Amino acid sequence: MRCKFTSSLEKMFDDVAEPEFPALSGGVAARGEIYSFQLALAAEPGEAGRYRVELSGALNARVRTVDSVPVHLAADRPGDGNWLRTAPGLYPDLLNPPAGGDRFPILPRQWRMLWVTVRVPETCAPGTYPLGFRFSRESGGEWIPGGEYSFPLEVADLALPPQKLTRYEWFHADCLAAYYRVEAWSEAHWEIVESFARNAARHGITALYTPLWTPPLDTEVGGERPTCQLLKISFNPKTGTYRFGFDRLRRFLKMGKSLGFREFGMSHLFTQWGACFTPKIVCTLPDGSEMKRFGWHVASDAPAYGEFLAALMPQLFAVLRECGVEENCFFSVSDEPSEAHLGSYGKAVELVTPLLAGHPTVEALSDFSFFERGLVKHPVPANNHIEPFAGKVENLWSYYCCGQQELVPNRLIAMPSARNRIMGTLCYVYDLAGFLHWGFNFYYSQYSRRLIDPFACTDADGAFPGGDPFLVYPGENGEPLDSIRHEVFFDALQDLRALELLEGKLGREGVLEFLKEGRKESFRMTDYPRDPEFLLELRPRIYRRLVEA
Repeated sequence: MRCKFTSSLEKMFDDVAEPEFPALSGGVAARGEIYSFQLALAAEPGEAGRYRVELSGALNARVRTVDSVPVHLAADRPGDGNWLRTAPGLYPDLLNPPAGGDRFPILPRQWRMLWVTVRVPETCAPGTYPLGFRFSRESGGEWIPGGEYSFPLEVADLALPPQKLTRYEWFHADCLAAYYRVEAWSEAHWEIVESFARNAARHGITALYTPLWTPPLDTEVGGERPTCQLLKISFNPKTGTYRFGFDRLRRFLKMGKSLGFREFGMSHLFTQWGACFTPKIVCTLPDGSEMKRFGWHVASDAPAYGEFLAALMPQLFAVLRECGVEENCFFSVSDEPSEAHLGSYGKAVELVTPLLAGHPTVEALSDFSFFERGLVKHPVPANNHIEPFAGKVENLWSYYCCGQQELVPNRLIAMPSARNRIMGTLCYVYDLAGFLHWGFNFYYSQYSRRLIDPFACTDADGAFPGGDPFLVYPGENGEPLDSIRHEVFFDALQDLRALELLEGKLGREGVLEFLKEGRKESFRMTDYPRDPEFLLELRPRIYRRLVEA
């Protein structure tokens, strides 16, 4: 067997005859850090087949195989030179547990990549810890030794501070019910939701999308997503009155708090792209039947919707207060309104502002005029539109999605991992308070027309470049499977935390100077280090500076 250690920033394609990425001789991590690296393996001629790996060492390590997924749409516009490839094909992304916990195949004339994750205990004593890997090959019912290798990981005598950045990835609970074919908010659905939410929290996602009603997101006009609302709502047409049941919401908030979520984002109050219509809201009538009380058939300025919100909000805030999250929740009016929507969006803001009792609204938008006119208090501009907002908005957030493909950071499958990870450093440079992305687990085609198989379709049926709709794959038994992009972005958040730790010693201006040492880049969203070496040396440089006398 041939074995080569390499960093978590490398991606190896199945058709690569001989990997050219640099070897990694060892690593350094802080206490409590999650450190990732990779092993590239190839069998000698005639020795391909089924292999087993046994781990040894004082630190707890986890091994997963790096598997390729189909990417039919890698990029939908001319490349800027910072892509791995732009042609359709198989791209490395999915991280799979080995069969039986330790077994995986190595195919003839192909390299196999293993992803290694090390969770360094917060109480770990400083020092160098060898991680041992012993491989064996199955032959005739026996396991034949295939090589032993060791990777030294140095643990520095310091710990990263807690994450301050709010990370908000839209969590699509309805996609989980649809994919796993379980009834929304059945016990089976609750178990799956909790499993995926736990994964999100462990990767630094701090705000949980809370579906008071079915999210009015990425849905074609007149279409709808499967009903998945936490609120139970009874409506009496004769009296025009509502009764609300909050038990599912209480359970959802309790679950989120137990998993470590700090904030809760309430489902959008109006439809996407301009707030022209009301979200799909289902009510139970006195005879026990259900009716779609609101949706595409009801305009956003309909008096009935204002009456509904006026009845709901005082009771909702009472429940949020009871659950201890009232000060840690926020709302959204619509998503990415443009100048053409100033009228409908303005009316929507006018309707809900007195009902929200001062609670913030967080809005993805790129049109600065919405902020100038006071329509949006907490704008979230895309990273390619951030400059007009930078320095003018307190507690500024940013986001990216399928539209951010020229020059700026992003996490699309066809992009280098360094372009994903640099976002953590830029979050520090721009002093961002939050980061938003729409696709934690969106498993529909564009406009939610149909359910897709994420293992076969990574682009929402050709709508978005591969990887934009989701970060995790739906594994067996309701367990999420991570992607390279998911792990690398968490590394970006650890970079951010390390820079914040360094700020305690150097001050903010000193950290900004530290970042630019020996670099020509301006560290703006379109001009940042693109070489993986900068990122691979970043935390070791920070740790060395911190322990200097």
